[in-house]
Amino acid sequence: MKLLQFQIDEIIKTALNEDMNYIDITTDLLIDENSVSRAFFLSKADGVLAGLDIACRVTELLDNAVEIKKHFKDGDIIKNGDIIAEFGGKTATLLKAERTSLNILQHMSGIASYTAKCVAETSGTNARIADTRKTLPGLRALQKYAVVCGGGFNHRYNLSDAALVKNNHIDAYGSITEVVKILRSKIGHMANIEVEVRDFAELREAFEAGVKFIMLDNMSLSDMAEAVKITDGRALLEASGNITLEKVRAVAETGVDIISMGALTHDVTAFDLSLRFK
Repeated sequence: MKLLQFQIDEIIKTALNEDMNYIDITTDLLIDENSVSRAFFLSKADGVLAGLDIACRVTELLDNAVEIKKHFKDGDIIKNGDIIAEFGGKTATLLKAERTSLNILQHMSGIASYTAKCVAETSGTNARIADTRKTLPGLRALQKYAVVCGGGFNHRYNLSDAALVKNNHIDAYGSITEVVKILRSKIGHMANIEVEVRDFAELREAFEAGVKFIMLDNMSLSDMAEAVKITDGRALLEASGNITLEKVRAVAETGVDIISMGALTHDVTAFDLSLRFK
């Protein structure tokens, strides 16, 4: 996944506007406008880096004369004590950029690091770790990018990407068979259809309707393993529902193909980083 520059800049501008309406009272009243400093991002934990270019872009948007030297790139493993990047420029600019740039870098690196742990837990199985649409409003692009940096995969980016028939769609409309029939008559040829199922009866109905992508909703480990036997590789099975790092290995060992985890983006802990002045 690649991020578009105009998307990045819009997100950063929104964050800066939120953090600083017109002046930074502390910095602008204390720091001489001609003062220059050197500073650096310091890692205070072990994990996977994500969002470095975006964090550095915060400084560039405030002052493109700031010199930036990056020592790592997104997706790299970083250790406690590593200097991630160095900055040289106006002291006021570095101070004004500090919180916004760190918020982005800490959040995205937290997602990438947690994702990498989940990927490592499923090593040796066929399961892929995927994200969901359980993202913060306005930050989906950054969060899904961070998942990829951690070795995970992206599920739908939004509702327009594919037809995912959830339980509420089935309950509101009718049977799985009818839902799939209607969708196929209206959907574009490039879009896939995935159906969420709650039990073996719905699984068999979706499978008999020719659905090739089936989501197993909050099934037990034994039921997931049985679903794998029933479909026998003839449909891609996705496990979903309150899956965390502690559970992911057991889920992967059932033989499912995809494990989608909302926890990658909505339960993440910020990675421990700081900006230090030399």
